[in-house]
Amino acid sequence: MNVPEWLLVHRITVEPYLGDSAYGPTYGPPVADVRALVAETIKTVRDPQGREVTSTAQIIAAPDLDCPAESRITLPTGRTTKAISIARHTAPGLPVPACTEVSAE
Repeated sequence: MNVPEWLLVHRITVEPYLGDSAYGPTYGPPVADVRALVAETIKTVRDPQGREVTSTAQIIAAPDLDCPAESRITLPTGRTTKAISIARHTAPGLPVPACTEVSAE
């Protein structure tokens, strides 16, 4: 069971991080109108290297969201941010929805 679409009331744009080049980070083509639930609150999270950093936006989306760490995200407010950490929540066999949670700068 996936997170119900009626809960995903916001639209975001995701540019998946592909890696670094000689000219800086490179991103895949933007994926617009991604359904999500966005909360712009301040929280402390851990980045992929284990350091404590501040997240100013948390995003819940469908479990198949392609958004690796460092991906560029445009929030509904128009603010552009980067993904800090991604958590895929699944519980096979249990009646809880599967989703992807993204913590962003």
